[in-house]
Amino acid sequence: MSKPILFTICILLCFSFATISFYPIDGYEYTGIKRLKRLELIKNGEIKDAAKIPEGAMKSWSEIQLNLNGREADSVGAFLIPDEDFQKEIGTLFRGLDKSYSLTVLDISNPYSVRYASRNETAGYQPGSVGKLAVLNGLFTQLAKIYPDSWEKRTELLRNKSVKAGVWGLTDEHTIPIYNIEKNTLVKRQVIASDVFSLYEWTDHMLSVSNNGAASIVWREVLLMAAFGQNYPELTEEQALEYFKTTPRKELTDLGNDVVNLPLRDLGISADEWRLGSFFTRGANTYVGDKGGSIGTPVGLMKFLIQLEQGNVVDEQSSLEMKRLMYMTDRRIRYAQSPALKEAAVYFKSGSLYKCDRSKGEACGKYMGNVTNFMNSVIIVEHPDNCKYIVVLMTNVLRKNSASDHMYLAGNIDKIIRK
Repeated sequence: MSKPILFTICILLCFSFATISFYPIDGYEYTGIKRLKRLELIKNGEIKDAAKIPEGAMKSWSEIQLNLNGREADSVGAFLIPDEDFQKEIGTLFRGLDKSYSLTVLDISNPYSVRYASRNETAGYQPGSVGKLAVLNGLFTQLAKIYPDSWEKRTELLRNKSVKAGVWGLTDEHTIPIYNIEKNTLVKRQVIASDVFSLYEWTDHMLSVSNNGAASIVWREVLLMAAFGQNYPELTEEQALEYFKTTPRKELTDLGNDVVNLPLRDLGISADEWRLGSFFTRGANTYVGDKGGSIGTPVGLMKFLIQLEQGNVVDEQSSLEMKRLMYMTDRRIRYAQSPALKEAAVYFKSGSLYKCDRSKGEACGKYMGNVTNFMNSVIIVEHPDNCKYIVVLMTNVLRKNSASDHMYLAGNIDKIIRK
């Protein structure tokens, strides 16, 4: 090969590597998620922000990997065998606590010698926003059906397909971050019906700030993907509205239920271990009904996260991208807020649902329900020293904000595993 040709190839290679779009914190070019552009500017010191980004939230695209992809052929059951000593140590954390605390924990620091422990692992809870991971799974399942042979076309659709909120995004008290790159302004507000974002951005809103409206919108698009198949990429807003207006409500409800639940069954997660029965906003009920109720268990969620780390949720590329979308670069809360995890990378989802009966004359308020008070945390923790583990914690502690309990347990579980 001549020197001029070799030089040209080297220049092209260097240019291509220089323009690779890293994800998630510096992945704006790759995903089109504007929030990430602002985070990149904060990281580079170009924007001053009072909320300091934790050290563990600084990972780039190339650093996020699947931890069990060397064991992708192993059954989930092979990971769920209790380690006697580990079980005893974890058990000491719950002395004096009632059975409303349920847990699964898997130490994957050494993928070929994992340690598992649990407490009431089959107990059922209302999953709350943790259920949004089932919507995420449904999204990547349908993308794989539309473009079975092209990962690039799947991510291109996520980046370029923009959809309007409509009534599906109403109503939710959670705000979304809206960053204007040209004006360098950030506004946080609730979703309104006229909002338009790409599928990537709606998905990010669903996970990073747990917006319920965004979750219903993504779920709606998953339903439309299943209904229109190969024609979905060109589907217009008018055609989608016509479909919802003219299709029987039962048919829409059944399909909406199937697109998020059947992929879980394909992973060997039973309906009693994890299922979704209703959309996340009242606006969605304009077109679809509820079916089957929602439930989550520590073992059901753990089965999902194990297979995600194996690369077996849809396929390896989909599993990895879902993990990236779970990477907590926004404000850490509850379990993930533990000081012990400050330098760790965390892939996290939290969910809560509470109900008050004020006729009892008891203290009752936000996250302090006296009828039900569900709070759930699912997390993958990766410390810089290669200590890695997965935790699913589900609680229903009445009349108390359990966030402090989650943080307490996070610190002590971390201490046991790192010991």
